Amino acid sequence: MSELIAGVTQSLDQGEWTRRYTGALMNTFGPPQRVLVRGEGCYVWDADGNRYLDLLAGIAVNSLGHAHPTLTGAISAQLGTLGHVSNFFASPVQITLAERLTELTCAGPRPEAARVFLTNSGTEAMEAAVKLARRHGGADRPRILALEGAFHGRSMGALALTHKPAYREPFEPLPGGVEHLPFGDLRALEEAFAAPGQVAALVLEPIQGEAGVRPLPAGYLAAARELTTAHGALLILDEVQTGMGRTGTWMAHHHPQVGGGIVPDAVAVAKGLGGGFPVGALITLTEAAATLFQPGQHGTTFGGNPVAAAAALATIHVIERDDLLTQVTSTGEHLRTAVAGSDHPLVAGVRGAGLLIAVELAEPVAAAAAQAALRAGFIVNPVAPDALRLAPPYVLTTEQADSFVAALPQILNEAQQ
Repeated sequence: MSELIAGVTQSLDQGEWTRRYTGALMNTFGPPQRVLVRGEGCYVWDADGNRYLDLLAGIAVNSLGHAHPTLTGAISAQLGTLGHVSNFFASPVQITLAERLTELTCAGPRPEAARVFLTNSGTEAMEAAVKLARRHGGADRPRILALEGAFHGRSMGALALTHKPAYREPFEPLPGGVEHLPFGDLRALEEAFAAPGQVAALVLEPIQGEAGVRPLPAGYLAAARELTTAHGALLILDEVQTGMGRTGTWMAHHHPQVGGGIVPDAVAVAKGLGGGFPVGALITLTEAAATLFQPGQHGTTFGGNPVAAAAALATIHVIERDDLLTQVTSTGEHLRTAVAGSDHPLVAGVRGAGLLIAVELAEPVAAAAAQAALRAGFIVNPVAPDALRLAPPYVLTTEQADSFVAALPQILNEAQQ
């Protein structure tokens, strides 16, 4: 097998790999910025041998970094035992993962009614959430509320929840019934529930990732829980990017200043759950949500397969064993403080929590800054014209974070030019 991989990753340069890429893959992402051939910890290397500090982690996915031995060992061991069985059957790792997810998603004791639907991705988890809302609402409750700036995925149901017109318009008409409310506007939320027509569900990201790492205002989630409960609607949280420890707690809504101890009806997770292996989940925490799907009403071929479940269990194990939630909190605070303390005129501020961070820029030069960072050996993301997103592995050290902070002034100087 090592010979096979060595044959695939033969010594071609960036230009040749890019030529082959454009001749073989659909143009859904544009040309690749680099062709990466290996990774270790928080670093990756491209086809020309250049090393980069990965401060994006595959867009908040590689929570344990690259090639973590516990994760790779668990995947190899499971694949060598039982790889795929279909959901006509169950496996011990699938059941154990579901139990662990219901425990970790709750800020308090695990509700007896909690149940899990395992998927392959965050988009699939949100697609399941849309169907859950439809099952709850039926014809009498046709409305689903989301927020301006929301990103919930690109499949048709999830895309209906996503707000950005550039993503939506090429595929309209989308599934109906979704209304987008002004971000963080509590009065608008109250008016939406007071308007004629029953609401089936309210779907929220505790921190909007693709909109530029924008946290909901303090008290908003608590008010949302009160309104949804009073009007018989589901409260569904999209923690695909923020969940599984990314913000320093297992779920972003566990922070007292964010969720205030609420219990949502359903939570979607993915990204960091498998440490790089494709896996996601829709976790229902209330009986009203957990009993909606019946046999045949939803399904998946690969969701919950033993290898994905083993990867997720290994990722959870390492986070707990190595106390990575504490490291996420401390390293994230260190990084945010250091960047905010920069006296560069382009640094307008920092927002986020844990290791989900946006560097606010005084000018719309984020794309140029990301390219300058890449040339300097750092992978970051221009999540908005005036913001750089950092979502590094949880194992990032303060020394590695400081190397980026030290390089940031020159990166921003190049961006201005």
